[in-house]
Amino acid sequence: MRAHQIMTRNVLTVSPNTTVEVAAKTMLDHHISGLPVLDMSGNLVGIVSERDFLRRAEIGTQRKRPRWLQFFMSPGSVADDFVHERGRAVSDVMTSDPITVTESMPLTDVVALMEKKNVKRLPVVNGRRLVGIITRANLMQAVASMAGDVPDPTADDDHMRERIIRTIEAQDWRPIGLQVIVRRGIAHLSGLIVDARAREACLVAARNVAGVKEVHDHLCYVDTWSGFYLESAEDIAG
Repeated sequence: MRAHQIMTRNVLTVSPNTTVEVAAKTMLDHHISGLPVLDMSGNLVGIVSERDFLRRAEIGTQRKRPRWLQFFMSPGSVADDFVHERGRAVSDVMTSDPITVTESMPLTDVVALMEKKNVKRLPVVNGRRLVGIITRANLMQAVASMAGDVPDPTADDDHMRERIIRTIEAQDWRPIGLQVIVRRGIAHLSGLIVDARAREACLVAARNVAGVKEVHDHLCYVDTWSGFYLESAEDIAG
């Protein structure tokens, strides 16, 4: 399998000028641990993750180094720490020029890169344009959705997957972080919905694609006000 077959499209993003408060709230509201950062031209310039909020002055977790240790540090390094701990914009805390993958990269290479660089997510790009993101959750969902040792998706499976994604993403009720996997005509849908009625709409859209034999619901409902989070009945039943 390749990156484009399991990546999440319609990715939530922020800009370098987004405040750290808004970025943190977006991640909490949507139950995600990282956000790609796009400039005004839509090019990927960074990524901000949970790790970037660990050392912050607001919560008293900034680095407190002994004075003797600071003596051996360059003024520039100390200044960088100050900006990261007290800066108010995403550009102050993000990782610039993040590691990326292409749509055609084999999943074996994607996983090897995640392990080597010790990262939880990899933006998928076409040039500098963001086209998706692969997270560890995407890989887990792919494993959970596939039964045993079955062949890679066929051209027909890929065609059905693209039609399902295209149909759903054209709608106002589309899930956040939609992921679609199709194997042997059996489709698995995952992502976050903020209106319970969107669940059935997604399932109907998938069932209406020619060639789809069966649709499995892994969509999770989240209330953006309270943070209440509910898995699909199918996943709860286990």
